[in-house]
Amino acid sequence: MALINSFISWVMKKRIHQIELFKKYPHEVQAEWFKKLIQAAKNTEWGKKYDYASLNSPDEYRNRIPINDYSALKPYIERLMKGEQKLLWPSDIKWFAKSSGTTSDKSKFIPVSQESLEECHFKGGKDMLSIYCTNHPDTLLFDGRGLALGGSHKISEINTDEYYVGDLSAIIIQNLPFWAEFIRVPKRRVALMDQWEIKIEEMAHATIPHNVTSISGVPSWTMLLLKKILEITGKNNILDVWPNLEAFFHGGVSFLPYREQFNYIIPSGRMRYFETYNASEGFFGIQDLTESSELLLMLDYGIFYEFLPMDQLNDPAGKTLLLGEVEKYVNYAMIISTNAGLWRYMIGDTVKFTSLNPYRIEITGRTKNFINAFGEELIIDNAEKALAIANNKCGSSVTDYTAAPVYFDKNENGAHEWIIEFELAPKNIEYFTETFDNALKSLNSDYEAKRYKNMILKAPIIREAPKNTFYNWMKSRGKLGGQNKVPRLSNNRKYVEAILSIIEQS
Repeated sequence: MALINSFISWVMKKRIHQIELFKKYPHEVQAEWFKKLIQAAKNTEWGKKYDYASLNSPDEYRNRIPINDYSALKPYIERLMKGEQKLLWPSDIKWFAKSSGTTSDKSKFIPVSQESLEECHFKGGKDMLSIYCTNHPDTLLFDGRGLALGGSHKISEINTDEYYVGDLSAIIIQNLPFWAEFIRVPKRRVALMDQWEIKIEEMAHATIPHNVTSISGVPSWTMLLLKKILEITGKNNILDVWPNLEAFFHGGVSFLPYREQFNYIIPSGRMRYFETYNASEGFFGIQDLTESSELLLMLDYGIFYEFLPMDQLNDPAGKTLLLGEVEKYVNYAMIISTNAGLWRYMIGDTVKFTSLNPYRIEITGRTKNFINAFGEELIIDNAEKALAIANNKCGSSVTDYTAAPVYFDKNENGAHEWIIEFELAPKNIEYFTETFDNALKSLNSDYEAKRYKNMILKAPIIREAPKNTFYNWMKSRGKLGGQNKVPRLSNNRKYVEAILSIIEQS
């Protein structure tokens, strides 16, 4: 195994030379990818509509093609799922990554082309390991197995044409080369199960006997699995089960709230936590510094980047910036054009640049109010519609509200805590909570998955606030007036704790 480990490490490090090239020539690399993408798509339905054949520069591109969200591309995606092809991208698209929905849809279905799988998602995974091996030349990562916590997928058939829908992680696992089965656990059958309660149990039993040296996955589901493993084995910490575990590659949600829990069940100074920025739409960033969680923006993955200053987000005349035009520490909405046919697509994430040479970023939030502490991606539209449903069924009405996550502790699962000031309170707050929870499940597939049998998220915690609570809180902040609004959803507990303090004092 030591020989295999040395060989794989050597192969991984060869990619570092190419990474150094795009770090040295970032604008040239992005210009080249722009030309490749436009040339590839010029004969698609979308490319003909916007006359890609005549596009000669990014400036022409920005002026001619509008910024798009999912609703703009949805008609094309629905046709792709019915078997039509060459609509957004020239090669056949059979895979669709299921993601949390929009204001009008419970779920989004992001097209995944073979090119985006190979040139973006697979490449990102290999680069993650290449950078890790370079930063840690003493690694024994490949002496053992990598535990990959994937999602699930299903096969659907329309008009005799098969297409596949699933979490991005499941799509990646399904398409990995055969030899990958020898270096990762669990087996594909278990990794792609969709009944999470059974899946966590089977994953635990399937992985315990192996020499696991690395884990990759979303922190919330990973923590659930690790707790199950400790429960089954009766061990005090994970290193008693896997003594050679050395790395956790994570992404999807902020790791900060989970760090203490991981340190508790993996008490080792040599354990390394390594962040990535991988979404259904593409693989965007990899942590390349051991002492910082900043993410190196990956520029040769078949993605052309633009950045819209957040102060221009709702300005019809707002102009995106190319990579060479951005500034440090400014909040930008990220706009991408990809080798899966997403054109000037606003993915909803906001970033700021912490370095311009090379280009490194931090994820700062979302373009809309949201909670994404556990991968649930709950947006304000979900909350507003769910409250309306609950109010209608319970004969209540809401004056103001705000919500934030309650993070895992050592023995408890997470939850969302809602502070609600009612104009007309429900007669039965338990029934209101149940109705509200069920409405959120019906509106957001990611929330529904995290609420499955309370495995990640418990039922919402609803605190009834006395009259004028929110008014008094806004007044205390000097935020009275029509231009100031109560922050509805937050990914941290800053606002909730402040309001709870006012309630306790009243």
